[in-house]
Amino acid sequence: MKGEQTPNDQQEIKKLLSNLVWDYNISVEDLQDLIEGRRKRAGHYTREHFFLKLLESYSWFTILKILPPAQILDLLERSNLNKLKRKSLAKKYEYIQKRLQQALSASN
Repeated sequence: MKGEQTPNDQQEIKKLLSNLVWDYNISVEDLQDLIEGRRKRAGHYTREHFFLKLLESYSWFTILKILPPAQILDLLERSNLNKLKRKSLAKKYEYIQKRLQQALSASN
C-alpha cells in the first residue's frame, strides 16, 4: 500500500480491510493484492468494486490511510461513481477527483 508505514499503520490497515469483509472468506492479503493491482479478483470483488465499497464504508481521511493519493485518483477515474448507493457521495467524490487531479498535476 503506502510507502514508509509503521507496523502499527500496517495493522490498522489490515483491520480496516478485514472489517469490510468480515462476512466473506477473503483474506486481507488478497484484498491488498487486489487494491495494488496484483490480482484481478478477491472473492467476488474486482478492484473497482472493492474501491466503491471503501468509499461507501469509510471517511475520506481513512481512505487516505489505506491508499496513496495517486492510487485513489486512478481508482476514481476507473470506477463508475454513479454505482455508489448515495448520490451525494458520488458528487462528493467527483469533486475530490477533480481537486486531487489538480493537486497531483501541480506537484509533478
